[in-house]
Amino acid sequence: MTGSTTMTIRLDASVKDKLGRLAEVTRRSNSFLAAEAIEAYVARELEIVDMILEGMAAAERGDTVSHEEAMAQVYAAIDQVSGKTA
Repeated sequence: MTGSTTMTIRLDASVKDKLGRLAEVTRRSNSFLAAEAIEAYVARELEIVDMILEGMAAAERGDTVSHEEAMAQVYAAIDQVSGKTA
């Protein structure tokens, strides 16, 4: 991790205890595991936010399909995966 910084957070005591147990079992530090968890959480949440913003921009441009068309595409994909033909 390059350019790291320190941050103080509050945790429920039970979460801290579980983190300590996990750290002991995996032979990692609490700090390492917490940083890894926060990094994964932030990446996942930002990906969701970015997709939402992309969808909102598409809607503003009028780049949408009707519910019926979307569901037809979903059902066609399900049929394709399950081996059914239209």
